[in-house]
Amino acid sequence: MKLPQAWRQPLAIVGGVVAVAWLVIAVAAPLLAPHDPLAQDLPRLAPPGPGHWFGTDQLGRDILSRVMYGARLSIPLTLLLVALSVLVGGLLGACAGYFGKWADETIMRFADLVFAFPTVILAMVVAAALGASLANAVLAVLVVAWPAYARVTRGLVLGVREREFVISGRLLGFSAWRSLRVDVLPNITGPILVLATLDIGTALLLLSGLSFLGLGAKPPSPEWGAMVASGVEVFDSWWVATFPGLAILTVVLAFNFLGDTLRDALDPRTARAIKERAL
Repeated sequence: MKLPQAWRQPLAIVGGVVAVAWLVIAVAAPLLAPHDPLAQDLPRLAPPGPGHWFGTDQLGRDILSRVMYGARLSIPLTLLLVALSVLVGGLLGACAGYFGKWADETIMRFADLVFAFPTVILAMVVAAALGASLANAVLAVLVVAWPAYARVTRGLVLGVREREFVISGRLLGFSAWRSLRVDVLPNITGPILVLATLDIGTALLLLSGLSFLGLGAKPPSPEWGAMVASGVEVFDSWWVATFPGLAILTVVLAFNFLGDTLRDALDPRTARAIKERAL
């Protein structure tokens, strides 16, 4: 089967390859990692070289192994965080857009309240109030992430709910929830999916940032943000922070490329323009 033209663009291919590679690493880290990520049996702060290609940290742990195992923490938690944000924000936004009146006012005012605070600062406050842990960091980012999905979903639902097929369903006696599920949801999925894909990078940065500040994963967990923070303590040993930082960078770029490609593929005008350029 031939791929659509949008998915054959160089950035789409690069993003897909990098994303798949990291997902494979996350799944197969126990098989691929050359050392135990928690073992402290190597020379301390050894530079990259044979035997430990990414070097070692201040406790004698292999950084390559820790980066690989860090993918098992950072990537699944980021995907879970985005999925929960879509679920919570999408459900609330759909209710606000479809039912209107007091439901719309109540939900959107809560969303505006969250938008009133800087995202990182609010996430830090929530994480600090709940206590420093990876689970609380995920919850803190969820608190600041759901309003974006609620606002987008509300706008999409407002544009669909007065269409003829939705009104016909209501006249036939469809319940509100069936109308949302059958008539509205299929027509708003595309933009929400694009937003979620683009938001994976932002969620990973926020989650890693909280761990960097000591509000997320705690030692000795091999989490990328915490690994970058440990590298700040030995700044002259550049490899300690560089390789976890590059892991974050590549994942963020990969999903941003995929999000842009998905947006182009779902937009008929953009897809048509890409196809015309290829001819």
